[in-house]
Amino acid sequence: MSDNQRGKLQIVAAENFWGSLVSQLGGDRVHVASIVSDPNADPHEYESDTADARAIATANYVVLNGAGYDTWANKLLSASPNPNRQVLTVATLVGKKEGDNPHLWYNPVYVNKAITQMDTDLIALDPSGKSYYLQQLKTLQASLAGYQNRIKSIKQQFGGTKVAATEDIFAYLANAAGLDLVSPPAFTQAVAEGNDPPTDSVVTFQEQLQSGQVKVLVYNEQTVTPLTNSIKKLAADNNIPVIGVTETIQPPDTRFQDWMNAELIDLENALNAQTLGN
Repeated sequence: MSDNQRGKLQIVAAENFWGSLVSQLGGDRVHVASIVSDPNADPHEYESDTADARAIATANYVVLNGAGYDTWANKLLSASPNPNRQVLTVATLVGKKEGDNPHLWYNPVYVNKAITQMDTDLIALDPSGKSYYLQQLKTLQASLAGYQNRIKSIKQQFGGTKVAATEDIFAYLANAAGLDLVSPPAFTQAVAEGNDPPTDSVVTFQEQLQSGQVKVLVYNEQTVTPLTNSIKKLAADNNIPVIGVTETIQPPDTRFQDWMNAELIDLENALNAQTLGN
């Protein structure tokens, strides 16, 4: 442990989106290590290593996504029992389980719940920092309001607009923004889980893109397959704007809220272009 980490709460976040948030809450009283952060890898397929095991074994606080998204982390926790280590599983906090859509950080309500719980946990682990952590929470809430207000403004302006996505990563955000996500759930869920979608769902999706009803296609840049590439090409051939979103923060050193805001600006611009074009 380096000198600048000594005396700080040691926090491990399974993914960098939760890591960014807990790091902003903990400020200079914590050291946060985020495990899944590679922009070119599919987080669903992450395989842990000995460094991850060591980090989790020595952590005071571990933040997991849950809902089957980071089962490797549960195995590491079981392998190194520690009664003094606190664990937050965001899925459990918001009432989601394995089999539910695990992309919880795309739901602004869940993000707000998670940061409130994180702050409570930090205070429990480090009571002398209570007033500091409460101030950090206020600052973070104010900062998150920027992207969350943009979601509301998209809802006011474009609520009910039909959009499609190559996988279910976009479902929570589409719902929050009042957009009508019409792509077949059987398709989006299969792609998210790394499976082949049922043929009828592929045909339905292709017809939706060719019919002109879909205004924007949202594409997960971290789960690219020949099928999602063909869907992306079909959208482009039908003059449907395609916007990319990612599972982990891009670029990895960006704050959570700036990453979300950038994706929402792309979405807003695509919806605007369609409105102007029709």
